[in-house]
Amino acid sequence: MDYRGIATELLAAEASCRPIEPLTATYPDLTVEDAYRIQLAGIEIKKARGSKVIGKKIGLTSKAMQQLLGVNEPDYGHLLDNMLLLEGEPCRREELLLPRVEGELAFILKDTLKGPGVTIADVFRATEGIMPAFEIVDSRIRDWKIKLPDTIADNASSARLVLGSRMVPIKDLDLRLIGMVLEKNGEVVSSGAGAAVWGHPAAAVAWLANKLAAFDIALEAGEIILSGAVTAAENASAGDVFTVSFYGLGSLSLKFV
Repeated sequence: MDYRGIATELLAAEASCRPIEPLTATYPDLTVEDAYRIQLAGIEIKKARGSKVIGKKIGLTSKAMQQLLGVNEPDYGHLLDNMLLLEGEPCRREELLLPRVEGELAFILKDTLKGPGVTIADVFRATEGIMPAFEIVDSRIRDWKIKLPDTIADNASSARLVLGSRMVPIKDLDLRLIGMVLEKNGEVVSSGAGAAVWGHPAAAVAWLANKLAAFDIALEAGEIILSGAVTAAENASAGDVFTVSFYGLGSLSLKFV
């Protein structure tokens, strides 16, 4: 299978905002392993073009999303420097296809984590602090008609991320019980607690470190790790304003223009 060729198709769709048909329809034998190879090929192309990896994201951490795609574990993607929006910086809707917004907890690492055998305790020791974050997901697959290999190949449907300005030491937070409220245009659209993320957000980070060991990839010191959505993603249009609030972490707002 031409991993680099398929990755190039996805990157062209992203650049032109013209979606492609599901990879699982075009390539019926596409496996999850193939999909990760495609993702990695795409990241290497972006790095060769000057982009820098600044972290990783974990997706499909909720039981509802796993059931929807018929899987029993999360997936992951890469975060690049040109995906990061500064707090207060608007997100340009025209640069995306069908974006959706998620509120997440971001782990900022002070030490490298590399599996196998990484535990929640290891994640706590390696984490400098936690920040509130938005992840803006988008799919280069037409109309979000995705199966698991589609989203994995498409860098886990990553598009943009926004970090809050406040970082709290991980020891000062109960990540299972921390509450989150997501508002859209001044109205509450969803709320939840950290336990919705794989039972514990740090468990999701440990899963990622162990999963990446198969590809000889580590979670590096200084990286941002998005641990997964606390609630369902919300569709975003130009003019929409989102606010996410975490108990003990403060709030973060994002406007689409």
